[in-house]
Amino acid sequence: MPAKTEKPGNEQPRRRQARGERRIAQLLEAAASVFCTTGYTAASTNAIAREAGVSPGTLYQFFPNKEAIAIELGERLMHEMRQTYGEALAPIDPATPLEEAIGAAVDRFIDFNCRHPVFFTLMHGSDVPGRMAEEHDALHATLISRVEALLSPFLTDTPEADVRRTAQVCVGIYKAGLELVLTHEGAEREAYIQELKNVLIRYLDPLVVD
Repeated sequence: MPAKTEKPGNEQPRRRQARGERRIAQLLEAAASVFCTTGYTAASTNAIAREAGVSPGTLYQFFPNKEAIAIELGERLMHEMRQTYGEALAPIDPATPLEEAIGAAVDRFIDFNCRHPVFFTLMHGSDVPGRMAEEHDALHATLISRVEALLSPFLTDTPEADVRRTAQVCVGIYKAGLELVLTHEGAEREAYIQELKNVLIRYLDPLVVD
């Protein structure tokens, strides 16, 4: 009896895995749209499935509930956000003007948040799932440390506690301004971005040691 010709054993599993990843990405994209439109609390798995163009049963093959979807989406965005921290708040040449340093950092963060508006929805809502809230706290602490490192070359001889306080104020100003930026589009959005930069520069300029 002739031997059967067999396909490589891992070909089908790879294809199934690729299809599964595409489906997960589709569901996460749909969830981001629904969360931005309705908020996390009002969102439902049925609405997410409808937005994705699949049945609720298909959604449940990948996620048991809405919280699991939000956590997966949040973790992926946090990973990308950490990369943004590294790019936006990398050490700079001490000779770099304050305005240039602040402008570059703000542009990087604004770009991330405008590309992923759901990040703001999930991270700053009052109804964020517990696990995500813990991750956000860790991310916030990392951000403060990175901003401190960015500011240190400009605040030479300033006590460490004062630099940290200044970093916290800068992050608070940014978050407040970000909400305004995200609620506008086009030229008006650009105007708010510039206002945000102006506020940060005017706050920091008197503190800079020449």
